[in-house]
Amino acid sequence: MKIDTIGVQAFVAIAECGSFQTAAESLFLSQAGITRRLQNLEDYLGVKLIERTTRSMALTQVGAEFLPHAKRLLIELAGSLNEIRDSGRLKRGSVTIACVPTVGVRFLPRIIQAYSRQYPENHIKILDHTSAGVSRAVLQREAEFGITIAGSHHAELFGVPLIEDKFVLVCRDDHPLANLPALEWRDLEPHPLISIGQFSGNRPLLDRAQQENGVSLQSLYEVQRVSTALGRVAEGVGAAVLPGLALQREAYPRIRVLKLGNPVVSRGLVLITRKTAELSPAAEALYELVKSYQDNAE
Repeated sequence: MKIDTIGVQAFVAIAECGSFQTAAESLFLSQAGITRRLQNLEDYLGVKLIERTTRSMALTQVGAEFLPHAKRLLIELAGSLNEIRDSGRLKRGSVTIACVPTVGVRFLPRIIQAYSRQYPENHIKILDHTSAGVSRAVLQREAEFGITIAGSHHAELFGVPLIEDKFVLVCRDDHPLANLPALEWRDLEPHPLISIGQFSGNRPLLDRAQQENGVSLQSLYEVQRVSTALGRVAEGVGAAVLPGLALQREAYPRIRVLKLGNPVVSRGLVLITRKTAELSPAAEALYELVKSYQDNAE
């Protein structure tokens, strides 16, 4: 349905000014121009809104009834346009992003805090998914952008490298390896480990590292989420090889985090968007903050 807003504007101006000439001047139009706009509106509505003679003009009954509605329409339209303009200028609005769960533990919170200090009125929604789920959420426009594990991605996605997150051994303070000054992958072979399931984007990286370096680890327990693995480690079930960003040390006081060498294995984290995406002003501000943020993944 086409709404003739310029015709409505002309009608309100004529009604308020009491003459075509004054109304035309207020809208910076010629008298013929404002007359044409009114006629187009009347033709569209199929009724006369103004009676005009050579000496006077007056609203018709329909015109008088329509006038308050027309004014309200223009006020609401102006308010909506101002709101949109302010959302762009002030970067106000809501943002939905997707990320792998470990990013939401240590990397993202401090960025969100910095963003909230700049834009305290903005609402942020975070969807935590597997690596594949993050890509899917961005592709399907459920999220404006995402943070996921580097690797091959859909052709419609564009990625910006963020940080390298090293894998570490996580164990409890009474574990046989807990007090070693240095640790290599082969040191893990005699010990039962808690591994992350096949649906995790971390699993292929760890499997490849073992294969390339001739290491065979004892994966006696398998879970689907890093948070579940941490819980089992804290209970003394076993140790686990996890991304460094996965652990909040203060949450598990008995857990020890040991660096793994020979080789050092890490995963890259990337910031992804659709190649054709036009981010909202609020999302663009957060995107740029994430892109520029430097974090130590140790």
